[in-house]
Amino acid sequence: MLHSVAAALGLTLLIQASPAAFWAVKLAGAAYLLYLGYKALSSHGLISFQPAAQQSLRSIFASGLLSTILNPKPGLFVLAFIPQFVSAERGSVTVQMLAYGAIFAVLTAAIFALMGCYAAKLSDWIAQRPRATKGLNVGAGVAFVASGISILALGNRR
Repeated sequence: MLHSVAAALGLTLLIQASPAAFWAVKLAGAAYLLYLGYKALSSHGLISFQPAAQQSLRSIFASGLLSTILNPKPGLFVLAFIPQFVSAERGSVTVQMLAYGAIFAVLTAAIFALMGCYAAKLSDWIAQRPRATKGLNVGAGVAFVASGISILALGNRR
């Protein structure tokens, strides 16, 4: 929904049009991905089946919010996909963008909920295979670092 609101208010277009804004978001996103990659590779415990330390709801919320804000994919999706369904003849473009964004958010939540249900079954399988767990940890760390580097290499495409 955050990216839908940003697109409806024109903020996504501002980032696309302003090289400085694009650079700032790109740098912040790349730094966050590189941090996550370093954390995954250095801790060797990104994926673990030991009970995790209790975290505050504020910390969990902040982590999720940062991941959402700094992830350019939903913004690009909203900007590329949703406007094709918006028509000025049907009323306020902003309201339509927000309504379609809400539909997208609900569908995404439903899909992620299903993935979560099946993840429990997958975790049982992975827990019995320590080499798979180690491989997933290393793979996740390498993927985060590679994503951060690729974002840094990304040009401002118009």
